[in-house]
Amino acid sequence: MYHPTTRLLTILELLQTYPTLSGAELARRLEVEPRSIRRYVLMLQDMGIPIEAIRGPGGGYQLRPGFKLPPLMFTDDEATAIVLGLLGSGWLEIGQSSLAVEGALAKVLRVLPLRTRERLNAVSSHLILSPYEQEARPDVALLITLSDAIQQQQRVDLIYRSEREQSTQRTVEPYGVAGWWGRWYLVAFCCLRQGYRLFRLDRMEQVQVLTESFVRAAGFDEQAYLQEQLIGTGASPQIEIEFQATLQTVQGKIPAHFGSLTATAQGVLFQSQHGDVLSTARYLVGLNLPFVVHQPHALREALLHLAEQMIQSATAQHLPDNPGDALHQPTSQQTSVLCYHQPTVSD
Repeated sequence: MYHPTTRLLTILELLQTYPTLSGAELARRLEVEPRSIRRYVLMLQDMGIPIEAIRGPGGGYQLRPGFKLPPLMFTDDEATAIVLGLLGSGWLEIGQSSLAVEGALAKVLRVLPLRTRERLNAVSSHLILSPYEQEARPDVALLITLSDAIQQQQRVDLIYRSEREQSTQRTVEPYGVAGWWGRWYLVAFCCLRQGYRLFRLDRMEQVQVLTESFVRAAGFDEQAYLQEQLIGTGASPQIEIEFQATLQTVQGKIPAHFGSLTATAQGVLFQSQHGDVLSTARYLVGLNLPFVVHQPHALREALLHLAEQMIQSATAQHLPDNPGDALHQPTSQQTSVLCYHQPTVSD
């Protein structure tokens, strides 16, 4: 579904691409009624865009001959920021279409000076960004839907699945969306529980924006609430991990807003606060860096639990379809073991 502003820009782009387009064709492309096209054209004309209507068979709309909108102009630093942002969109851990990213890159590169375009083309051709694994990625359409509901102050109806796999129907008043340690959350007032809550986006089902509006509580700070729920209010760090790597290497792996990084004699000390130790353990394993956990003890237990699961998966025996094949299976004493670097967990 298009936003009205998006429809205006789409009409303008189409009329710059094609000499003439009929109202019916514009309506088909924008998925609206023909009378809506007439309204959008009038809005563009009121903004000073010289769109002319051609009457009769084969008529339609066209831009006044010779009229061209001035191209977007970016400095080298601005263009680099945009291109790197598009290339790094995979790190947002959302289900963003690769076609949308490629289309946006093509449009940006098209309006750049030749030298800048060549340099950024080299970046896009040779830069490889691999996001870390995540159990569930929210669809980008869900992020847009919730963000629009927040902007319009409209209530949202949804089915929410709890950690215990229990589903309840909720009507919520959305305040903000946040990504934190590989997960996405909605800060909202829950009408069912009559209180503010955090909702994980990957546990939402059947999300529908309602026509009911709400008034935001003037004294509620969603950012402070999010920090209190996910980080806590304690003065001392909840997590202390020492990586056996260089500061530059760790900085390339961990975003700055995740916590502080300090160089030590043995490597790099990472200090942060995070409530979900299991997701933290999975994240640390995915970094593929040796480390020692100083605190908390619960994080060590979570890492040991993950290690036990990996050992069980690695040592599980496959039952052959043909019993005779068992004669060719290696015994436990003959089984080859593929070893990899195991993070060091301190006592």
